[in-house]
Amino acid sequence: MISKKTKYGLKALIYLARQYDRGPILIADLARDENIPKKFLEAILLTLKNSGILQSKKGKGGGYYLGKHPKDVTFGQAIRVMEGPLAPVPCVSETSYAKCGECGNESTCGIRLVMKDVRDAMATILDSTTLADVLERIDRAEEAQQGVLNFCI
Repeated sequence: MISKKTKYGLKALIYLARQYDRGPILIADLARDENIPKKFLEAILLTLKNSGILQSKKGKGGGYYLGKHPKDVTFGQAIRVMEGPLAPVPCVSETSYAKCGECGNESTCGIRLVMKDVRDAMATILDSTTLADVLERIDRAEEAQQGVLNFCI
């Protein structure tokens, strides 16, 4: 499960991807529009800036903006910045490997074998899904929703 920090970070990145090439966005506007606590958002945006995903401009007309085109930022990159490795257990991590102390033989450990498959499946999806892809999916979902009649009372 992803943390609130990561969920808010992804929401902020999607918002900024939608605003790509429109200049910097004020934290207050982003926080209001996406219903994210401002102080929490400030810390999240700073983390994303320090990773190179975001850039900022100070002063009048300042704010945060994507440092790369939305097609060049993946969910996998963003999640790793905010959460760390995707691996559910340290012995299957590609970037932060650590041997499990209670495991006698990694090559035959059933937990490790399954968790490696989980890590690989997650990485495949997250590393191939860009912010541009997400914007397209949102647009398609909104179009489909507009074509559906809602008879709820």
